[in-house]
Order: sequence, then structure tokens, then C-alpha cells
Amino acid sequence: MTTTEPYCCLVPSLEIQERLNELSTKVSSIGIVLDVDSMKKLIIDLEAEASVPHLWDDQANAQRVTSKLSSVQSELRKFESVKSRMSDLPVLFELAEGEGDPDSLAEAIKELESMESVVSELEIRTLLSGEYDEREALVTIRSGAGGVDAADWAEMLLRLYTRYCERHGWSYEVYDTSYAEEAGIKSATFAVKAPYAYGTLSVEQGTHRLVRISPFDNQSRRQTSFADVEVIPVLEQSESIDIPEDDLRIDVYRSSGPGGQGVNTTDSAVRITHIPTGIVVSCQNERSQLQNRATAMAVLQARLLENQRQQERAKMDSLKDSSGGSWGNQMRSYVLHPYQMVKDLRTEQETGNTSAVLDGEIDEFIQAGIRWRKTVSSAS
Repeated sequence: MTTTEPYCCLVPSLEIQERLNELSTKVSSIGIVLDVDSMKKLIIDLEAEASVPHLWDDQANAQRVTSKLSSVQSELRKFESVKSRMSDLPVLFELAEGEGDPDSLAEAIKELESMESVVSELEIRTLLSGEYDEREALVTIRSGAGGVDAADWAEMLLRLYTRYCERHGWSYEVYDTSYAEEAGIKSATFAVKAPYAYGTLSVEQGTHRLVRISPFDNQSRRQTSFADVEVIPVLEQSESIDIPEDDLRIDVYRSSGPGGQGVNTTDSAVRITHIPTGIVVSCQNERSQLQNRATAMAVLQARLLENQRQQERAKMDSLKDSSGGSWGNQMRSYVLHPYQMVKDLRTEQETGNTSAVLDGEIDEFIQAGIRWRKTVSSAS
């Protein structure tokens, strides 16, 4: 085909119409699932709560109300923006084809592709309907087998997820980082403070495997290393667990940086051990020992609640003939040598653009994981 042929010949109008029809159907379905009328009513109710005098006398409740209001308003604006753009799309194509202008048609197709991507993200949101999906998330990364390479890999994963949060405009806060002696980290825990962070990131839970030429091996041999990712929902105030003081061992120490170097000159970091379960949490991100203790207790309570839920799920699974799919063990493989490939072992989603993935571009993997989870739960 020569460059003098009209651009419209590259994309048959029938194909365009089919894509527009499919997109319109999806937008309508999303509106039904989101229940826009109920969202508008909820906004009115929350606005009334937010306008109550002395709202901030109870800071926890005020934070809950304002955060929920902001989240629902943002969600409604996003959907209404999609509806508006959807109604404009057919007009763009009609104008472009009527004028026979290749540049206008190219712009219309670009907008169509952008809309398909946005609607796909909204579709994923409608699949996040689990009990805790709309919560914020606590993410812990731990190095596994593989020595110093595994510690380095755990730090690479920490960067991957924080870059993912930054790309989406999500606020996050690193509560604790335990540095390895030579390089990398033994573990890190951070909170993702965004609506639906738990539902979104929970599909990342499991063992992540890295294959590469080790930068720490003077013979440049290939090394396989592992790191584990844990994702749990943040507790709401009403879900606090009463923990007897006798069940806790609380240690204070100085915060440390890479290589074990001291960061603070006072014993402000806090480590709490829950003796009955052996669960250990720590926090060193604040200068105040009291603040670090409060944060560590919140993390411990979230882990204890998750531990209870896992025990309950295990009991239920033991009554079934099959579990319907496991979330444990290895879930994704990142190969940097002898070829470049990231592959999810549950969904078969894969890409050769390993550098983009390691820089936090994991939307396709997360979306595929959420769809896979929905399929598995429906089957079971």
C-alpha cells in the first residue's frame, strides 16, 4: 500500500463500528455494576456527615468520612468522564470520514484506543467486589533462597511496587526496612494508602523468581533467586483486636540503614513479637518511639486478623474436594538471562519488556491476575 492511499483504508469502518458497539456495551455494563444512582446518594449522605460541626473532634471518624467521600466522588467523576468521551467518539469518526481527513481519522482512532484502555481498567474495578478489596494494603517483601542475590531481588521488587504506586498516584509509606549485610534487603513493609489497593495488589501475593547473571558472582554465573510478597488489608478502627500485654515482647533499638549503619542516634525503632504466634513486626520510619510503637501495633493487628482469616479458609478448604486454585508458592518468573521474559505462571500473561516491568509497569499482569481470580472463584 502506498503512502498516497487514504488512511481510512487501513481500518475498515465496519471494524470501527464493531469496536464502538463493544465499548458502548461495556460502559453500560460498568454503570450497572457500579450502581451510579447509589453512588450519588452515598455522596449526598457523606457530604452531610462531613458538614457536621465538630466533625474533627473524632479524627478517626472524620478521616474515614472524608476519605470515603473523596474516593466515591473520584470514582463517579471517572465514570462520568468515560460516558462523556464515549458519546463523543462516534461523532469524531463521522466528522473524520465525512471530511476524508486521514489526520482526523488517526486522532479518532487514537482516542478509541485510549478509551478501550480506560474502560478495561474500569472493568477491572468492577471485579473488585471482595469483602476487603476496597481497603488500603499492607505489603511485605521478604528475600528467600538465593543469598545476596535474593536480598538484591527483594530490593528490586520493593522498587517495582513503589514505582507502580507512583505511576498511579497512590500514596505509600515504608514502615520498616531490614537491610542485608552485603547488598539488598532482608525484608520491607510498606502501606499503600489508596482505595482498592488491597483488592488490586493482593493478586501479587506469592513467590517471585528471578533468573539472571549474578552481579555478585566474580565468575558471572547464572543465579536463580526468590522473594516472597505478602499483601494484607489494613484494619478499620472497629476491627481492632484486643491483645493481652503478656502476649507481647517489645524491643526498642536504633534505626539502621544499608550495611547496618545507624540512622537515628536514639532508640526510636520498635520491634514487637506476638509470643503465641511468633509473628514479629517492626517500625522505624518515625523519629518518635511512641509513633513507631503505634504503627507496629496496627501492623501486628492486621497480621493477626489475616492469620485468623487464613485459618478459617484452611478449615473450609479442608472440607472441599479441591481448593480451586492455590495462591501460594511460585507465581511469577522474571528471566533476564539467557533471554528476556516475565511470565505469570497462573494467567500465562507474559512480556519480553523486562525493564518496563521492573520499573513498575505491571498493569497487564495485575489485570490478568484479577480476571483469573474471578474465574477461579466462580468455578469453585
